[in-house]
Amino acid sequence: MENAILIKDFFEKNKLKEGALVEFEFKGQKITGTIIPSKDNLMIKLSSGYNAGFETSEIKQIKLIGEAKSVGKAKTIEIKKNPNLPTIAVLHTGGTIASRVDYRTGGVYTSFTPEDLITMFPELTKMANFEARLLKKMWSDDFRFAHFSFVAEEIKKEVEKGADGIIVGMGTDNLCSGAAGIAFTLENCPIPVIIVGAQRSSDRGSSDAAMNLICAAKFITETDFSGVAICMHDSSSDTSCAILPACKTRKMHTSRRDAFKAINDTPIAKVDYSTGKIDFIKTNYPKKNKSGKIIIKPKFEPRVALLKIHVNMFPEQFEFYSEKGFKGLVIEGTGLGQTPGHLPDEITEKEGHGKIFPSIKKFVDKGGIAVMISQCINGRVHMHVYDKAIDLTEIGVIPGEDMLAETALIKLAWLLGNYSPEEAKKLLTKNLRGEISEFTRTDTY
Repeated sequence: MENAILIKDFFEKNKLKEGALVEFEFKGQKITGTIIPSKDNLMIKLSSGYNAGFETSEIKQIKLIGEAKSVGKAKTIEIKKNPNLPTIAVLHTGGTIASRVDYRTGGVYTSFTPEDLITMFPELTKMANFEARLLKKMWSDDFRFAHFSFVAEEIKKEVEKGADGIIVGMGTDNLCSGAAGIAFTLENCPIPVIIVGAQRSSDRGSSDAAMNLICAAKFITETDFSGVAICMHDSSSDTSCAILPACKTRKMHTSRRDAFKAINDTPIAKVDYSTGKIDFIKTNYPKKNKSGKIIIKPKFEPRVALLKIHVNMFPEQFEFYSEKGFKGLVIEGTGLGQTPGHLPDEITEKEGHGKIFPSIKKFVDKGGIAVMISQCINGRVHMHVYDKAIDLTEIGVIPGEDMLAETALIKLAWLLGNYSPEEAKKLLTKNLRGEISEFTRTDTY
C-alpha cells in the first residue's frame, strides 16, 4: 500500500496521469515512453513495445511531452468463407492467445470473434476458415476436473458440426493437465485437437502467441493426424514449434518460450515456422477419419489427490486421505518408488514412521486405489528392487510405470469416474492414451 501511495504522490507532484507520454532522465539515460498502470514504481511502455519499471526516487527532470489516446480496436478485417478451405474451430478457455493490445497505453483486453482472430493473425486466412468462440475466461490454476468434461463436450459439438480440426487456447500453468484431461475424455476422436498456449503475453515483443497458433493451424490443415496434442515453441527462438503428446508433456520452465517438453518420449512432429515444413518424428499415430464417431466419457471422480513424498513426513499426512473419504491417491515417491515407513533408528521411531505403512494400508483396505509415481522427471518406477517398495506393493500400492504425476492424477480420476474400482485397477497400468511408454527411454534425459 505504501508504494501505491508513493506513486500516487509522484503523479500529483508532477501533474501526470496514466496514458501520458513523458520524457525523463534515469541514472544518466534519457527515457521516453507512455505511462501505463502500475501499483508501484513508474511503469513505462517504451517505443520498442516492452514495459519497464523505474524507481521514482531515481527519476530526474520528468516532463509531459504528449497525451496518449487509447488506440482501441484495430480496424477489423472482414472475412468471407472460402469453400475450398478446411474449417478450424478455435475454443478459448484463457491465457493470452486472444489478447489484443493497445500499444500506447499497454492495456490488454480479450476479444474472440473470428474477425478479431483474423485481424490479429491475418496469415490464417490462407490456411482455413475459422470459427472462434470464448468458452471460459480463466486462469488454468483454477481448473477442476469438471472443466475438462465441459471442454470435451464443446469439442464434440464442433466435431459434429463438421469441423476439420480444433484449436483449444489455454493458460500454460496447467495446460499439460488440461491436455491430458481432454485426451482421456475423448475416445475415437476423428480429427486433430491441438492445445495451444503462450508463455509471453502479447504486449511483449517476444510473445510466442502468434507463432504457436499459426503452427497449430498449419499442422491441422496439412497433416493426417487425429487426436489430442499440444503445440508450443520448440526452442527459445522463433524457428519451429513442437507438436507434443498430450499425456507425456510437462512444463519445465516458468517463463522460457520452449518450456514444454516431452518426458520419457519424443515430440510427435515439428513445424518449421519460416518454411512451413512439417517433419514427423513419430510415424505411429492416429489418422483423421471424419466418418468416425466420437465418444465422450466425461466423468471424473473428484475425490482423488496427489501426495508428494518429502523428508520429515508425519503419519497424519497419510491418514488424511482415509479420514476424508478419498477414492484415489497418486503417491509421488522417491527414486524407484519409495516412501518413508521403516524404523532405522530411534528418531524415526519417535516421529511415528512405523504408522505410515499402516496408514496407506488402511486407505487401500477401505477401497481406495493408491498408485506410485516417481518424483524423478525421467525414468519409471521399479517396485521390486528395494524391500521398502516391495512392502508397499504387498499392502496394495500399484506401480505407475513412467506416467507423469499430473497425468496419473487425471487418469485415476477419469478411470474411477467411468469404471468400477476393479476395472480401474486393471486399466491403470494399461497404456490408453500414450501415457505409459513400452520401455524407458535413455535418450530423452
